[in-house]
Amino acid sequence: VQLQASGGGLVQPGGSLRLSCAASGFTFSLSAMDWYRQAPGKQRQWVATITRGGTGNYVDSVKGRFTISRDDAKSTMYLQMNSLKPEDTAVYYCRALSYPRNWGQGTLVTVSS
Repeated sequence: VQLQASGGGLVQPGGSLRLSCAASGFTFSLSAMDWYRQAPGKQRQWVATITRGGTGNYVDSVKGRFTISRDDAKSTMYLQMNSLKPEDTAVYYCRALSYPRNWGQGTLVTVSS
């Protein structure tokens, strides 16, 4: 199981980023998928989950601003992040619920002016 998050970077408050999670080594379409994030000095936090059927669930702090999606043909999951805030600064990780112990490399998102 391999998971590679990408798309992070430096963005100003109010800006947008789109993260991608490329998956391999398992049948992507059969697994729900998560996004997590870890801010400096803090514990890893669940951000969003997308079911096999494409239904998204979100932590309250990102509802209305973030959208999770998936493309099973590409074995890729996405996180569209709009109206970014400084408190969204973190390393973002993706995870397959079918393989909860596998964490790939994350991608750093920095929201700062």
